[in-house]
Amino acid sequence: MNSHLNVPWLTRLLATVLCLLAVPAAAQDFRFDGSISRPVLENYLARSISFTELLHDDLTQPRNARGVDPHDNLRLILDSKAKFVGRALMLWGRETNLTAFLLTAKPYIEAIHQADPDMVLQAAAFEIVTRPVDLVPVPASVLRAFDQPATNRTFHYDDMLYTNGRFVNHWGTNSSVPDMSRLETRMWFYFLASSYIDAGIEAIHFGQVGLMDKNDPGHAHWQDMLGRVRAYAHEHARRHFLLCDAHTPTGGYVENGKLLFDFHAFPLRIAEVVEHPYQGVLQVGYSDSIFTKSKGGITPSGWSCEHLPYLVEFDNFGSNNPGKPGKAPFIWGWDEITWFALLPEQERNEWLRYAWKWLRDTDPIGHLEMHGSRILRPGSRELPQWYWANARSEACPVGFNTEATIRELWGPVHAP
Repeated sequence: MNSHLNVPWLTRLLATVLCLLAVPAAAQDFRFDGSISRPVLENYLARSISFTELLHDDLTQPRNARGVDPHDNLRLILDSKAKFVGRALMLWGRETNLTAFLLTAKPYIEAIHQADPDMVLQAAAFEIVTRPVDLVPVPASVLRAFDQPATNRTFHYDDMLYTNGRFVNHWGTNSSVPDMSRLETRMWFYFLASSYIDAGIEAIHFGQVGLMDKNDPGHAHWQDMLGRVRAYAHEHARRHFLLCDAHTPTGGYVENGKLLFDFHAFPLRIAEVVEHPYQGVLQVGYSDSIFTKSKGGITPSGWSCEHLPYLVEFDNFGSNNPGKPGKAPFIWGWDEITWFALLPEQERNEWLRYAWKWLRDTDPIGHLEMHGSRILRPGSRELPQWYWANARSEACPVGFNTEATIRELWGPVHAP
């Protein structure tokens, strides 16, 4: 594959390094309790990395299910001085696995916080619910929180769905989009969030709000659920606060001047360079990208902004006619992380430097969330099925050698 830009890679690298050296070494404060200031929030977002299912691994085992030493992932997180780790604990369906995931996650979280008490670990509550949720007991504490009669029952899948059939079986048979206007859905999300908080989680990504709010035009039900979750965090979270975000292609959700989320998030939406196969660039206004359109208002922490800070990430969603030109959200027939992973190593690191600088120059309130661990959908079993930023080694024989570039772009942490 050819270079993504029209200048020699060495010139581009030197320009980036000089730009980084010109930035003063400002103090970086990561302290918060009960609320978070804008500078502290942006310090976290500036050192964010998505590490899918990091906390699902068992630190007592020499290898995880994908053949990587869990301690090498821990090493990468700590050595790079990451401060915000996205999607570290998550369910995509598989609701009955929650108990087992939490059992493994808790000692991992404790190990991380012992090494770095400032680190924020994010879980996810996505836009999906599946039939096995019928097997998950509803705790008495959840019934009390929603003023429901005390009873011995499980969650009800059917009571979380759109009654008009919208998005039913959207993700496959007995795998649907939940309707946030339904009480059972709000109870499920509250249960999931409070379980995460009890494990030591301090941030939750709430997925595609737009799919779950079709019966909630004023977001009253979203505000109800988020208000209850935040109240629980105020009493039980490590620092009495929970950072909440969601995918916001419209620029965010604001009701009566108040922002629903603490920061916004969305995929990068990489545009194809049609005349140069496999090349991709970032563009303001391309597809439904969030660049320059993050909405502002009063944040849950009480401060106001014209535009709320946001994260952009390498998304994963599958492939469609891989290797051929197509339409957004695909980039040359792949999702964003798969397209990136299939580039030659030098071009991957080159493009990461380009994206980091482009975002800072174009919309400085946006922060590029690095990619530590993510599923790949190359459309061929002969190609890699998982992305690891780790340096390739015996501990991570399938590493993509991205971590050095991540550390280069982040630089050291400067204590306040």
